[in-house]
Amino acid sequence: MPSQNLINKLANLAVKVGANVQKDQLVVVRASTETKEIVREVVKQAYLAGAKKVFVQWNDEFVSHTNLTYQSLESLVQVPAWLVEQYRDLIDQNACFISIASPIPGLNKDVDPEKMQQSGIALQKAVHFFREHLMGNQSQWTIIAAPNPIWAVQVFPNLEPEAAVEALWSAIFEASRVTEENDPVADWDKHNEILLKHNKIMNDFNFKSLHFKNSLGTDLTVELVKDHIWAGGGEHDAKGVYFNPNIPTEETFTMPYKWGTSGKVYATKPLNYQGKLIKDFWLEFKDGQVVNFDAKEAKDALENLLVTDDGSRYIGEIALISHDSPISNTNILFLNTLFDENASCHMALGRAYPMNVKNGLTTSIEDLEKIGYNNSMVHVDFMFGNEDMEITGLTHDGKEIKVFEKGNFII
Repeated sequence: MPSQNLINKLANLAVKVGANVQKDQLVVVRASTETKEIVREVVKQAYLAGAKKVFVQWNDEFVSHTNLTYQSLESLVQVPAWLVEQYRDLIDQNACFISIASPIPGLNKDVDPEKMQQSGIALQKAVHFFREHLMGNQSQWTIIAAPNPIWAVQVFPNLEPEAAVEALWSAIFEASRVTEENDPVADWDKHNEILLKHNKIMNDFNFKSLHFKNSLGTDLTVELVKDHIWAGGGEHDAKGVYFNPNIPTEETFTMPYKWGTSGKVYATKPLNYQGKLIKDFWLEFKDGQVVNFDAKEAKDALENLLVTDDGSRYIGEIALISHDSPISNTNILFLNTLFDENASCHMALGRAYPMNVKNGLTTSIEDLEKIGYNNSMVHVDFMFGNEDMEITGLTHDGKEIKVFEKGNFII
């Protein structure tokens, strides 16, 4: 285990900068059983910040794997009413949410893909209102991560489990801007200012579309929705509370026009989806929709993602990150989207964020869909940036502006 000082700092960062817990607010900690040490400190820090009550929702990936293995499909798709009501009650009580991820990549490689797909769809349909609540920034939410031995050994295969866990802790702290000597809260204030400058530059250009090209074969045009907004770093919830959804984060991102993506994109990092590791995959788009795809490993998991619903074959987010950035420069493949997406330009299959278009947070989903918002039960990021990515922006008056050169921002 790392020093208690570092654990305390990361927990305090999640509470004060991540969720920005308000006085007398209900706090929900959603965590893996692999993360109990830091969960205990997050609970304590939440109370010190003024929380009136902290409720921990535990999950265990091994139990989930056992359920998927032995339960019938009929049983798996039955979502209990009490679970749905719990989500509604948490929203009604204005809870904020702190998630602590600790994945077990590849755990579900032997699970029946139909069971995984159908059970996931059933849950998403039952609690769709909760996804809309969080993605609409109706309350604060954040996600951090903590290691487990299986994940750590996959990230650092040449180390013994204990040493691998220590190495992964160190990498997580570094990516999260937490050191023994610094004040992470102050450093995050400075970091957010830098991200806001990137957002402003992109918003001032107001591009009609972006063209992505690299040596791996990516040749993709992404049209942006009218009145789109570039965001990244801290955000405001519906009550005006400033919070940071992801710790770490390096991205500036916006909303694509649903039917405006065309061309081919090659992923540059594996995607851990539902416990399966999808490797060396590509997608081909026409009129916004994925019309062809392939993967060297776990192609069935990629197909399950794409057929989730009508929106899962379209993208809902496009994000820009320089190749020369802190997480990318570690040269560590984290096998976890929270980190890997912040090392590379990425896009998300599925649902868009309403905040990424003018008046989006106060507009109904139905009206958003009319302007090119992609609605889906899923939102799954995958990485496609690399060291020679070239990005050219096309303005509404026909000017071409180079945005990225040799993998990095140049504007």
